[in-house]
Amino acid sequence: MIDNKDDYILQLENTVKSLEKQVKEQGKKPQSKSYMWLYRTGVDGDPPIVLYDYKPSRNGKNPADYLQGFHGYLHTDGFAGYEKVESVTRCGCWAHLRRYFVEAIPDKKAAGAPPTTAEVGRDYCNKLFEIEKELVSLSQDKRKEERLRLEKPVLEAFWCWLDSLTPLQGSRLGKAVTYAQNQKPYMENYLLDGRCSISNNVAENSIRPFTVGRKNWLFSDTPKGAEASAAVYSIVETAKANNLNIYTYLNYLLLYMPDMEYRKYPEILDDMMPWSELVQKECSKK
Repeated sequence: MIDNKDDYILQLENTVKSLEKQVKEQGKKPQSKSYMWLYRTGVDGDPPIVLYDYKPSRNGKNPADYLQGFHGYLHTDGFAGYEKVESVTRCGCWAHLRRYFVEAIPDKKAAGAPPTTAEVGRDYCNKLFEIEKELVSLSQDKRKEERLRLEKPVLEAFWCWLDSLTPLQGSRLGKAVTYAQNQKPYMENYLLDGRCSISNNVAENSIRPFTVGRKNWLFSDTPKGAEASAAVYSIVETAKANNLNIYTYLNYLLLYMPDMEYRKYPEILDDMMPWSELVQKECSKK
């Protein structure tokens, strides 16, 4: 029996604390790191899909589990954990490789001095990106053909040049060279298919909206909340990528989905997808 108001408030506080312990991640402080993984389809002519997946760690098992059953090309940065993803062809990111050389360029340089080693590495990367711009409008098969004709010689020259270097270990240039050498097995795989990209910049751009807002939930420590955020961001960013008016699309989903038996007939959700003809007609920015 509760004798007074103070005892009642205390009991409520204890109940809330008990519930908090149940929903927070066991053994993790609010200040500890967790990770939002991003998966995005490529720029291959099909409707873009952007998916977020919350996980408490950066273990490579996370993408391995998420992508189980997927077969195809996987564009990534140099994180070694992606090695755990089976049945895929990994494609390295030339934007990441280029960034290492850019960071190795000296802050000060004498006027008229020849290009530094780091600048030469950057320029090789720039040349590849310049060629890519010229191939954007080509068909997938033609793009593959032109890449082999125009970019393959640049790549061969780059690797030959890289092998001739003996940078100081631990220096920024040393890190750039080591990164490039370690990633070499993946850096030319984009040549295998004209649908592949030279970088994963599209994914980088898709994760940016989340990173901009992460300070707002810096000390969030409930997995359910993080998973809910992942679901909302997946819907919103996929809608944006398909040129929809976000407010109109969310209103459309909330208006029609409650009356749909999509758990029993999941195929009816096809009409709710951002790329469906009906949704494009009702919710497009145009």
